[in-house]
Amino acid sequence: MLKDNRFRNALAHRDFRVLWLGSVVSSTGDGMTFVALAWLVLSRPGGTGRLGLLVVCATLPVFVGGLAVGPVLDRFDKRKVLALDSVLRAVVMGSIPLTALAAGHVPTALPFAAAACYGLLKMVPLAGFPAAIPDLVPPECLDPANALDSLGFGVSGMIGPALGGALIPACGASGVVAIDALSYAVFAVAALSVRTSLRPPPTTHPRSAATERSAIRVLLRDRVLVATTVAFMAFNIAEGMFAVVTPWLAKTRLAGGAATLGLLLAAMSAGELAGAAAAGSRPAPGSPVRTIARTQVLAGLGFFSFLAVPHTPVLLVGVLAVGVFAAPMTVWAQSVRMQRIPPGLRGRGFATLRTLMLATPPIGALLAGPLVAAGRPGAAAVGMAALASGPGLALVILFRREPEPPTPAVAAESIASGATAAG
Repeated sequence: MLKDNRFRNALAHRDFRVLWLGSVVSSTGDGMTFVALAWLVLSRPGGTGRLGLLVVCATLPVFVGGLAVGPVLDRFDKRKVLALDSVLRAVVMGSIPLTALAAGHVPTALPFAAAACYGLLKMVPLAGFPAAIPDLVPPECLDPANALDSLGFGVSGMIGPALGGALIPACGASGVVAIDALSYAVFAVAALSVRTSLRPPPTTHPRSAATERSAIRVLLRDRVLVATTVAFMAFNIAEGMFAVVTPWLAKTRLAGGAATLGLLLAAMSAGELAGAAAAGSRPAPGSPVRTIARTQVLAGLGFFSFLAVPHTPVLLVGVLAVGVFAAPMTVWAQSVRMQRIPPGLRGRGFATLRTLMLATPPIGALLAGPLVAAGRPGAAAVGMAALASGPGLALVILFRREPEPPTPAVAAESIASGATAAG
């Protein structure tokens, strides 16, 4: 899979390789922890009704944290920011097994509190790592480096949930969370091991509220950035529903329990792995935006497989298809953003757009809650497919002719001087 020279050239850069590997280890721990936290909640009386709340706790704070992390990444050394974030999350996740060891049980509120802390800090690596990529590899390696970012999530998402589900019977859900705490420590060491300076370039212009507003206007006036972000926000609503419906099905309608839940999540990630590898090996065919739109339609159709409950093999194929088509969307969209976001806005740009996209899964979780309580997986399947595919169709129509990208250097100069961007 990584035999392509484009991937090898990106991985040849030591600092990128170190940070990427640390990110993969940390993301693998996260995949294990989602299964463990869900199982902790489901194992208590009334756990089914609280599963949606767990997803909301893990996703809603993303919006608050994301608003703050962009300016932080543009002001401080990204190595130290990533390391501090990892240490904080290691402490939070480590509190679960330590409490279980000391008290003999995990307090009911603790998984929800840990999930909320995870959501609050989630945007630090999700924005910090891509914002650092242009400083770690030369321009000709940006596309494969972005693909490797997605591949890392695919690998970790495939291994983490499956491993977490398999380990729960052996070491308990709290023991699985302890492994995640160790994975954060690995990422902290990796971030501090990067030799390339990731400090922001010095500027003679003070940051002001007007400058920040100008930065936001640059993003909002880019039709491609706005439209694709809205489409991805809708797709993520469907994924928020998926995050609630899938554990409920594994617990109540499918054979295998936690192992089946891990298998379904691993199938999604396996598809993402294959899709990201294909997308990183070659540029998007034709217009990137229209290609992203068509791929989103295909990804959304995979959610119709939930109509086949309780036939797990059909579900696995459908979830795999969602991942196969969803990953190229992310790879190509990230390359488009790097071309269109000015360098001086890199931290705020990625943080703002990813925050908006990752703030919508709670909506899906809230929508799925009543459907799960009523035992209606078919309605959930139709809702997920419509939310995921519909915006892709709208993008195809909206971008029959894709506009030329702006010149980032011009926009960056306007922001640096504090000028208001022209309409």
